[in-house]
Amino acid sequence: MTALTLSTAGAATLRADAIVVGVAKGAKGPVVAPGAEAVDKAFDGKLGSVLETLGASGSEGEVTKLPAPSGLKAPLVLAVGLGPVPAKGAAYGSEPLRRAAGSAARALSGRKKAAFALPVESAEGVEAVAEGALLGAYAFVAYLGGEKNGKKGDSGPKLPLAEVTLVGAKPRDKAHKAAADRAIALTEEVNRARDLVNTPPNDLTPEAFAAVATAAGKENGVKVQVLDEKALAKGGYGGILGVGQGSANPPRLVRLAYTHPKAEKTLALVGKGITYDSGGISLKPAGHNETMKCDMSGAAAVFATVITAARLGLAVNVTGWLALAENMPSGTATRPGDVLRMYSGKTVEVLNTDAEGRLVLADALTRASEEKPDAIVDVATLTGAMVLALGNRTFGIMANDDAFRTTVHALAEEAGEASWPMPLPADLRKGMDSPTADIANMGERMGGGLVAGLFLKEFVGEGITWAHLDIAGPAFHEGAPYGYTPKGGTGSAIRTLVKLAESF
Repeated sequence: MTALTLSTAGAATLRADAIVVGVAKGAKGPVVAPGAEAVDKAFDGKLGSVLETLGASGSEGEVTKLPAPSGLKAPLVLAVGLGPVPAKGAAYGSEPLRRAAGSAARALSGRKKAAFALPVESAEGVEAVAEGALLGAYAFVAYLGGEKNGKKGDSGPKLPLAEVTLVGAKPRDKAHKAAADRAIALTEEVNRARDLVNTPPNDLTPEAFAAVATAAGKENGVKVQVLDEKALAKGGYGGILGVGQGSANPPRLVRLAYTHPKAEKTLALVGKGITYDSGGISLKPAGHNETMKCDMSGAAAVFATVITAARLGLAVNVTGWLALAENMPSGTATRPGDVLRMYSGKTVEVLNTDAEGRLVLADALTRASEEKPDAIVDVATLTGAMVLALGNRTFGIMANDDAFRTTVHALAEEAGEASWPMPLPADLRKGMDSPTADIANMGERMGGGLVAGLFLKEFVGEGITWAHLDIAGPAFHEGAPYGYTPKGGTGSAIRTLVKLAESF
């Protein structure tokens, strides 16, 4: 885990393996950003010219390494692009700083310590650089560096950057320290969620996930209740049981409750936790099931948000519901054409067993509604249709209240997470009519992401404000890392949900 420290010492005097400076894209070439004055001085004021000679432009995410001149304690200078120079009088935005810090931290993996001399005049700047560096330094190495031919491999995996020092951030400044503390708590939980998403499904079963949640709850003062398959059957949770009945690893419903003595509102979060999704009897084809360990990303986001709220001591009650199951084909699996009686009492005709996420969420939404929270937000890698609509980096937001949808969208943008508001057209509801049950789990093919949202809406308690986040695109990144986003699990929606909890 990468450590974070704040320092008012000059960048030139800090002992580190590298000094990170920012460079922006100016009209006449690269422009050295504030925070790097001491480093620029060591280059006789010509750092910008040197970088331009090396081909640097200041474009976002661009990384240029060069040996440090005499006068600096660190042997390496790393210049990272911040994008366009801000307008006169304007500060660098949080997201460009976050991404630049993430790119630099990734480029320095394997190093022990780096001093980040980026623009951190404000508490917002401190938080953005800290967040980006700590998220960018992430690496999933739990299964790497094993034995070779009976002997331990000589070279293990390259570990993340071990320590980040923010130059210019003031450890005795209350705002700076609070910003750093928030960044540490948030990024540690985002990275724990990433670990869960990246963990192979043979190790992260519903029972194993529930155990992780129980241990974290105990450590952070969060009450945890776990319903096993017997309790689910007794309680009538037909959706969760129907999805999980084909697997040798039985389902779980986990309730995490963080409470604050001064809280006046309660936010309920519901996460889809399919620890592996084969599609069930409606089996996914080859090429579509290899990354389906990530189908519990919504539950990971909910889990991380509740624990973060507890660590930050937010003055709001936050309840998380993790609907955990493994969707597998077998002689006991739910078949297309089966009818399930849900926890709400409604019956659902299962037309496609690969539309299973909405079934486990439906039971959890009904149960969450019984506690009459002020708002419910569910999070799920729910539909491929949403990926087709918005791409791999943007999640969709649907809601039964336009103002709430707008609020969630604005908070996502503030957190640096790409999102887009989506409608819930009433005319699509008719496509889920069933001749044998109250509703079918499939409707019209076109607008499939919106159909899934309309299905979930049926299970939200009357009068309760609700939003649905479909994170199918950004939850698992299969391409090359960029900014602070790694390959694999990303921790999508956590920063948005924490912002939402803070706003209550």
